[in-house]
Amino acid sequence: MGAGAKHRLVFVDRLLVTLVHLRHAVTHDVLACWFGVDRSTMTRAIGEVRPLLAERGCTVSPGVRLRTLAEVVDHLGASGKTGIVDGTEIRVRRPAAGRKDREKFISGKSKQNAIKTMVVTDGDGSVLFCSPAQHGSCADITHARQLGLVRLLEGGPALEILADAVTRVWAHRPADAW
Repeated sequence: MGAGAKHRLVFVDRLLVTLVHLRHAVTHDVLACWFGVDRSTMTRAIGEVRPLLAERGCTVSPGVRLRTLAEVVDHLGASGKTGIVDGTEIRVRRPAAGRKDREKFISGKSKQNAIKTMVVTDGDGSVLFCSPAQHGSCADITHARQLGLVRLLEGGPALEILADAVTRVWAHRPADAW
């Protein structure tokens, strides 16, 4: 009767996949691994179910969209939430032999070739900011200074940002809070 491949996921699974994708921004590749199907099956399922949800008034709320580190600091200050900052390393292949900055990718912490990114979350674990990747030899505190986080905290609203011992704990609080 109909042309095209048959669905490998029942409707309830397609609905679940779509809701998980919309709520948690899980990629189609990850969802495909969880459900044991191809990525294109996920793409098709989400593409079919999302308009059905929209027709019935179920849409993704605009929510908080923070694009810069300054917006993150302002948001944390206005909401009174505690921020959590940490640098994370991602192992990468060793750069080509002729590359000038080849040694910069060796992390001082793990002694591996890596790139680093700085992530800021709120106390609930929601990711508010993820920095561009740096070479692995960059210390967390240096990366935070290069991003301007320390400067933003010095002149920004009263807030608290926690970090590990390597990064240090930064806070800008009113004098009576100490």
